[in-house]
Amino acid sequence: MDLNQLEKDVSYTAVASSGPGGQHANKVATKVLLELDIEKSSAFAKAEKERILAALQNQLTKENLLKISCQESRSQAKNKELAFAKLVKLLRKSAKPKKVRRKRVVPASVKRKRLNDKKKHSEKKANRNFRL
Repeated sequence: MDLNQLEKDVSYTAVASSGPGGQHANKVATKVLLELDIEKSSAFAKAEKERILAALQNQLTKENLLKISCQESRSQAKNKELAFAKLVKLLRKSAKPKKVRRKRVVPASVKRKRLNDKKKHSEKKANRNFRL
């Protein structure tokens, strides 16, 4: 993943932040909306792009745009940095190849021991039922 190219592919939009804040929140657009078109971006290798699209398919719009918003700070510049950091973290996590799960094989001796223990336990319980 090429971060310099990614920075060029991202588009930002500033809007008024929601929530409390009084006059400051009403007149200043500090919330940042970040958009990235993953398919058109040249910051990823082909295999990396496919993994990202598969991992983030539930978070993409119909046009395959990834949208991230940030309104944690009162500063638009700080929110821009935070939104980009959030994007990079999300992309790194989703671009990582999945670890292949290998089925565990339980040794025959372990199975035998478990079944013998169960049999002994059930015999012990059955022997407590004394009938004339």
